[in-house]
Amino acid sequence: MEQDLTTELRDRVRAAAVDARPLALVGHGTKSFLGRALDAEAIALSAHAGILNYQPKELVITARSGTPLAEIESVLAEAGQMLAFEPPHFARSADAGATLGGTIAAGLSGPARPYLGSARDLVLGVRVLTGGGEVLRFGGEVMKNVAGYDVSRLMVGALGTLGILLDVSLKVLPAPSATQTQVLDCGEADALRLMGEWAAKPLPVTATCFDGEHLWVRLSGAAQGVREALERIGGDAVEPDPAKHLWHHLLREQQHGFFAGDVPLWRLSMPQAAPRPALDGVMLVEWGGGQRWLRSEDAPEKVREAVAKLGGHATLFRGGDRFGEVFHPLPVHMMQLHRRVKTAFDPHGILNPGRLYAGL
Repeated sequence: MEQDLTTELRDRVRAAAVDARPLALVGHGTKSFLGRALDAEAIALSAHAGILNYQPKELVITARSGTPLAEIESVLAEAGQMLAFEPPHFARSADAGATLGGTIAAGLSGPARPYLGSARDLVLGVRVLTGGGEVLRFGGEVMKNVAGYDVSRLMVGALGTLGILLDVSLKVLPAPSATQTQVLDCGEADALRLMGEWAAKPLPVTATCFDGEHLWVRLSGAAQGVREALERIGGDAVEPDPAKHLWHHLLREQQHGFFAGDVPLWRLSMPQAAPRPALDGVMLVEWGGGQRWLRSEDAPEKVREAVAKLGGHATLFRGGDRFGEVFHPLPVHMMQLHRRVKTAFDPHGILNPGRLYAGL
């Protein structure tokens, strides 16, 4: 159901700003586990929904923040197009699926991220309700429009701490005409080496994963290009249905057995060629080695220190202490910058306060 709740949301924010009453921004709650725990009054956003503009020839779609992600992907698929960053849904039920606003606020991307772009790369413009009750528009609906473009990107991954996303414009891409997944048996060191070699070559790789025993690689693009790449990649072919299940369900939606259980789940962002950090636990490697998932009982300080030594940073993705620091600590100058930006967009500090860092 299409609804424009801009006026109602603005009035709600202005009322909360009067007495500095904190608000927790909520769509369908599929990403509520991200970040630090909140103690705030919920403000529902999912009813602010509807696709506002879709121009398949221009490769742009604009929709209100409460629009179901599944609806957007269905409309794009009918036109042979897709969201290239393959955002995870983490849907709890058919009626409680991911929304566009939550997707962009979380800033999460799926298996294709290092090859086709991240959520931040593909946001063209946003309309935002600030913590001061102002409705502002940044960016536009074309790649040539760079006015305020970086401000639009600031909203991606901010977890609602800078403003309530009202509308979002995204660049979309044509779906590939051919896709093939291959699997190779190898160890972790060989997997990292192979992924590095593939990244240095003009191959149509759109996803990689090493699960501890097997290296999986997806090739997508023109049929001829995929066929030629298969000869260079090698390995055994995976049938289309199991391959789709792997990339879309087991990995993007984290339904793989690796992600089950109560052991803290860490998301490690690391240089692709970096060796395995000296930590206990089990690991799953994606994004050519750039993203590594760790299930470990090691202390947060130990995890972050080991990853930082290798040039990376660590986020406590699920589990663990959600009242402590979840994201990798920022250098002092970066934290000061974050505070200035937060104050500019949310002068009363009422929007998802503390979701990213304590006191921010």
